[in-house]
This record gives sequence, structure tokens and C-alpha cells, in this order.
Amino acid sequence: MTQPAIRLKVNGRIHEVDAAADTALLYVLRNDLELNGPKYGCGLGECGTCTVLIDGVAARSCVIPISGCLNREILTLEGLGSPSDPDPVQEAFIREQAAQCGYCLNGMIMTTKALLMRNPKPTEAEAREALRYNLCRCGAHIEIVRAVMRAAGRTVEVQD
Repeated sequence: MTQPAIRLKVNGRIHEVDAAADTALLYVLRNDLELNGPKYGCGLGECGTCTVLIDGVAARSCVIPISGCLNREILTLEGLGSPSDPDPVQEAFIREQAAQCGYCLNGMIMTTKALLMRNPKPTEAEAREALRYNLCRCGAHIEIVRAVMRAAGRTVEVQD
């Protein structure tokens, strides 16, 4: 017996996927929908590389089953902007050169977007707290926090 297709709304479009209800959202995004913004990092929801927005809230797609995403708005990095028209958060990260290897970048940008949606003018401390559980092994944290503050319309001298 075949299972019915599951309908997901991703980046404003409805997609029907043939996957088990307990399949991690990350696998559907990457393998079925060919969206490579969210990355596989730890597989435990701890590093943040797989972050997407679900109904405007940052969520770790590696630990969320697609059955938990029905009738919800899923936004990935690809849905934020384009190379010719980047989202203000993406533009801020580019201007601040807030990446080295770039593996954490998806999570940093999506977490920043969620932060700015709920708090358009965060303090540096609030930005650091929001990004606290997003891991960056390259040590680009200063540039990342500068990018968050730029996206919020604030310029600060970020402390080490």
C-alpha cells in the first residue's frame, strides 16, 4: 500500500512529496525539493546549520518530522532573496563579510531573520543571545554579530 503524498508550503509554493510522515523536514527540503540552504550538521538539532523558519520561528529542520509541518509556512534561505535582490539580512552578511567557510551561514542568517521579525531593533546582547546555539567553527562571530546589527539598522563596535 502506498502512502498519500504530503503537502508542504515551502517558500510560498505548495509541494507534494512522497515521504513517510516521520521523515525529517531537512531531508525533504534537500533531497526532494533540491533546496540546499539548510545543511546537515549534527542531526540532533544542536548546531543550527539546518535552521528554517516555520511560521516565522527559527526551527531545526533535522529534528522536525514533515507531519509537524502540515498547514504551516516554511521559509528557507532560498526563499529570502536572490543574488540580484537579497534580503536585508543577506545584504548585511555580505557587507560585513560575515562568513569564512560558510557552513554555519544558513543557520546564522535564518536565526537573524527570525530575531528581526520579532524584535526589529535588538541590542548586541539580544543578538548574541539569539545566536547562542548556532555553532561557527571558523570564529566569524564578531563579523556575524556586526551583520545582525547592520541588518537591524544599528552600527556598533562589537566586543570580543
